[in-house]
Amino acid sequence: MTGWDGLDRFMATDPRDVGCEQAMQILHVYVELALDDSALVADRYPGVAAHLAACGPCGEDFHG
Repeated sequence: MTGWDGLDRFMATDPRDVGCEQAMQILHVYVELALDDSALVADRYPGVAAHLAACGPCGEDFHG
């Protein structure tokens, strides 16, 4: 792994991504809303949707 790998990951990060801490704080609400309408919840919380798509561990928590 080189410094370029980290830079490539950073450059590919969706600017709406809220990060692990904020996503985990609202995950329980996001899951409840996703059960009703997954398209609506992604539109309502785009930063959380972007994070869950990009972060494997948080995405696993969501799907679990």
